[in-house]
Amino acid sequence: MTSRLLTVGFDLDMTLIDSRPGIHACYVELSARTGTPVDADLVVTRLGPPLEEELVNWFPAERVPAVADLYREIYPATAIAPTLALPGAREAVAAVRRAGGRAIVVTAKYEPNAKLHLEHLGIEPDAVIGGLWAEQKAQALREYGAQVYVGDHVGDVRGARAADALSVAVASGPCDEEALRTAGADVVLTDLTAFPAWLSEYTERDARFSAENGPGGAAYPASPRA
Repeated sequence: MTSRLLTVGFDLDMTLIDSRPGIHACYVELSARTGTPVDADLVVTRLGPPLEEELVNWFPAERVPAVADLYREIYPATAIAPTLALPGAREAVAAVRRAGGRAIVVTAKYEPNAKLHLEHLGIEPDAVIGGLWAEQKAQALREYGAQVYVGDHVGDVRGARAADALSVAVASGPCDEEALRTAGADVVLTDLTAFPAWLSEYTERDARFSAENGPGGAAYPASPRA
C-alpha cells in the first residue's frame, strides 16, 4: 500500500484571481444592454455565491435565467482581460506540484469562463470544475480525493467540511479572518503568499505521521489554526 496522491483544491474568484475589475466591467455592460441599473461597485464586494443569487437583486426572478445567459455570453469579451492573478496564486499551484501532488480548481463560476481566466493568466491546474457552490463543492472534492480545499469565502469552508477535507481559508476576499474562523476553517492565511510555507509544513508532518503509523494510513491531523 502507498499513501494516496496529495490533491489540493482551490477556489477561483478572490482566491486565485482578482476578478473584481472584470466582473465590474461585465456588469456595467450588462446594465447597458438590459437598461437595468446595477451597482457594479456593490456587486464586486460580495463575490462568491452563484451568479443567479446576485442577479435576483437587480432583475425580476422570471428574467434571471435569460439575463444570466446574457451575462455569460458577454463575459469573455469584457471580464477576462482586466482580471489579474492574486499574489501567490501561481506559486501556490507550483507548491502543490513540487510536493508531488495535483491541483484542481473547484468554483461556482461557469466552467468555460473559469477556464478562460486560467488560460489567460497562465495558471495550469490539473482539472477545473465549475458550477458548484458551498456544500456542492464536496461533490468534486470527493471525486478527486482532495485532502485540502483552499478558498476565501465561508461557503468554501462549508464545501471543504462537507467533503471531509482540510479547510484552508485565505482572507483575500469578502470574508475576513474572524468570519472564516467562525465558519470552521482549520487554517486561516492572510493570502496565498503564505500557502507554500504552510503546505511544506503540512506535507512534512503528514510524512512523519505516515512513517509512524504505516503507509496508506489516514492523513496527519489538521495543523492548529494559523
